[in-house]
Amino acid sequence: MTATVPPVPPAIQTVHPDGRVELAPGEELPDGPFANADLRPVPVADRHWTTYNFTALWVGMAHNIPSWTLASGLVALGMDWKQAVLTIALGNIIVLFPMLLTGHAGPKYGIPFPVLARASFGLRGANLPAMIRAAVACAWFGIQTWIGGQGIYILLGKLFGGGWAKAAEVGGYPWTLWLCFVVFWALELAIIYRGMETLRRFENWAAPFVIVGAVVLLVWITVKAGGLGPLLDQPSKLGWGPDFWKVFFPSLMGMIGFWATLSLNIPDFTRFGKGQRAQVWGQSLGLPTTMTFFALLSVLVTSGSQAVYGEALWDPVALAGKTDNAFGLLFALVTVLVATVSVNIAANVVSPAYDLANLAPKFINFRTGAMITGVVGVIIFPWKLTATPELYIFTWLGVVGGLLGTVAGILIADYWLVRRTVLDLADLYRPGGRYWYAAGWNWRALLAFGVGGLLAVGGAYSAPGKGPFPADGLIPFLQPLADYGWAVGLGTALVLYAALMLPIRGEDRGQS
Repeated sequence: MTATVPPVPPAIQTVHPDGRVELAPGEELPDGPFANADLRPVPVADRHWTTYNFTALWVGMAHNIPSWTLASGLVALGMDWKQAVLTIALGNIIVLFPMLLTGHAGPKYGIPFPVLARASFGLRGANLPAMIRAAVACAWFGIQTWIGGQGIYILLGKLFGGGWAKAAEVGGYPWTLWLCFVVFWALELAIIYRGMETLRRFENWAAPFVIVGAVVLLVWITVKAGGLGPLLDQPSKLGWGPDFWKVFFPSLMGMIGFWATLSLNIPDFTRFGKGQRAQVWGQSLGLPTTMTFFALLSVLVTSGSQAVYGEALWDPVALAGKTDNAFGLLFALVTVLVATVSVNIAANVVSPAYDLANLAPKFINFRTGAMITGVVGVIIFPWKLTATPELYIFTWLGVVGGLLGTVAGILIADYWLVRRTVLDLADLYRPGGRYWYAAGWNWRALLAFGVGGLLAVGGAYSAPGKGPFPADGLIPFLQPLADYGWAVGLGTALVLYAALMLPIRGEDRGQS
């Protein structure tokens, strides 16, 4: 194809000895339809997040109520505790690789996810993956905020007595629950409104605090039980034969889907990194180890609850609510509060704030985007997605993982295979540059996304009465692929996009 725009002069940028790139002194990106203060590259002088900062970020994000109950969902599906912990550990080791690959662009160029997506999708086309990512984050924000509000409500009910739980109902729930939900929602937005440095400082102390809280819960239940209970000895209902593998693979895709969102927008955080070593070591130390440890911890604590109370209490809030000690309840309340705020503002507000700013930079900045996220996360009522393990793991996490894996495949192919990690910073913000393609859209990325997404989620199915999809799949002949949605989407999109971009060489890339 011939170029649809005239060639532009090469961008003026400075490459530092450690490989980090920034705009040359005096090179300015004016506010406009593709740039504002929050989307511009972070200057090298302001990229100072360390290995500890990234590790603490992951510890803070992984230690939350939904990730605690991941193991419980897998056990409810028939696995024993060893199979559940293995599935979670393997899923997080796998998702770490695309996390590191997409995260590379952050410390090197100082750009967030929606700007990185412009290199492959085009300056306007990048809004497609950005809005998909934003929609998922808004749903997660609502889920986490509702769960956090419920935790506060339950624990305060233990402190204030029956009148708290028996308050007049509004919309089917006590008004006191709605109060906890609204207060918790406002607290989250107040923290993120202060910006990314406030988030970094919050995560630095929140991470060790949450770990201590989880260990305290384990020690407390172990002492009460006189040792861990019989749950560790419960056999798998699935065994290790065909019945196990039928559950294992869709569950593995679900575990990958749990963090597939971050595998896209991790540059939103790594753009503040002082170098590649910080983000690589920080993520490698923080993600798989933390999630595996937390899954194991949840199993051990639940085992103790089985011995003490005669039932397996997988919800840490319900378990903490069993104590009558006021100090213990207050400690549990603060731990739940910190843990949920830590993951929600980092994983589910930062990304859509940037994504929405990318949609209309002249009118939406990071803070405005965060406020919009908070509102959308409430009005879509996403808490219903956690009603059953099948709906939560197979439908929600599986479908989301398939779509986001497709986007990740395109980003990885473009950045690593097509461009070999070389980007023109100024052209990422400039209409008519090498990433303008056809009126701001790259049809190759759209085609790769369409094909990859269709193969990844087109065969989505539900067991009768367990979900919204037909039992034989939306597209029956694609049903066999549905259990591997994330891997199918990522692999298909990566290969197809790289193949489509082969004819475009050198300076022609992004101008066809």
